[in-house]
Amino acid sequence: MTASPSAFGAQPAPPVFRARHALLKRLADVVCLPSSRVNAFERAMTADLLVDMLREAEPEERMKVARRLANLTEIPASLVRLLLRDRVEIAEALLAHAQALSDSDLMDCVRTTGLEHRRLVALRRGVSEVVSEALVEFGESAVISCLLQNDLAKLSNAALEVIVALTRDEAQLAPMLLRRPELRPAHAYVLFWWADADARRTILQRFAVSREVLQDAAGDIFSLAAQENWQDPLARKALQFIERRQRNRAAIDKSPFDSLEAAVAAAQTGLTRETAEEISYLSGLKPMTGAKIFTDPGGEPLAILCKATGLPKAAIRALWRALRRPETDQTGALHPGLERVLVTYDMIAVDRAQTVLRYWNWSLSSALTPALVKAIREGDEDGAGEYSIPQRAAMLALAKEFRR
Repeated sequence: MTASPSAFGAQPAPPVFRARHALLKRLADVVCLPSSRVNAFERAMTADLLVDMLREAEPEERMKVARRLANLTEIPASLVRLLLRDRVEIAEALLAHAQALSDSDLMDCVRTTGLEHRRLVALRRGVSEVVSEALVEFGESAVISCLLQNDLAKLSNAALEVIVALTRDEAQLAPMLLRRPELRPAHAYVLFWWADADARRTILQRFAVSREVLQDAAGDIFSLAAQENWQDPLARKALQFIERRQRNRAAIDKSPFDSLEAAVAAAQTGLTRETAEEISYLSGLKPMTGAKIFTDPGGEPLAILCKATGLPKAAIRALWRALRRPETDQTGALHPGLERVLVTYDMIAVDRAQTVLRYWNWSLSSALTPALVKAIREGDEDGAGEYSIPQRAAMLALAKEFRR
């Protein structure tokens, strides 16, 4: 008696259902017919039947159907949803080639599949703002890298804010983000606080813009505000951002120092909290902004502060010394950190330095309402949409400080 193959451990070959293969092909043919040959109801009915068969079909059969449908200008939604949720190699046939996929189709794929599916979506031509927002929700570096490098993708303001926040822990995203045309100063000035030296230089070169247009447009408004004794806080805050003068002359009358230069000189023996606050007030800054500048590990904000307020380059060395930072390396040469800060001072114009400094002051202090502080402490960055641009900037830049 001859033993059966299964007796030796071999599995019987799966049955070949020729009728199934033929039927799947014919159903796909009907779905692919032009509208002149089949109406919408007939196409939908055929698609429903095809979906029911594909659920139990072999992967190779689903792949053939996906490839067949990829070139259609209109694909039945039920088929799209099934195939986009399938294994990556099957979904890729549509994600890489089908132009007929709607934002709804793509968002369903993004939210019901995995990282590799989302990466393929991020690589598609013409990814819309709403799809980009869905992609960045997951915080996946591999996906966001593809999205940022996709020149035909469009990024919404909300998506940009999520990515800016992610760059704090995913530094490799920063250079790609800084190349995006959608990025605005509001995003870049926040990213600056945790960016590396190269990214900071890029931010200052690209986003440290002049306020000359604003100054020309609002030049006659200052006298009107003065006539009203600066009683309107909304206009006062905006005009403080626009005005040419950086130093706070009124603060000198209340300060123990005769000038900003005198306060900086006094700090060389050791920067106390009181002296730091006085330097901030005399520079036209709130103490919180000054504290952020003085505690920044890179030091470039010191260059911005000195250039914006008209302090000489020697003031950078004085503040560097006041912060007990090394001025030379082991060989006696200028310390690389101090050298980088001095170069920053030379590369930026006064008006542009003032723009950066005032934006920091605007976003890191004036925008801190009680509701914002509460949101920062609770880590409610997802609810940032209800806040203004400077408030959201403050939320991003100060989130770690408020969580300590």
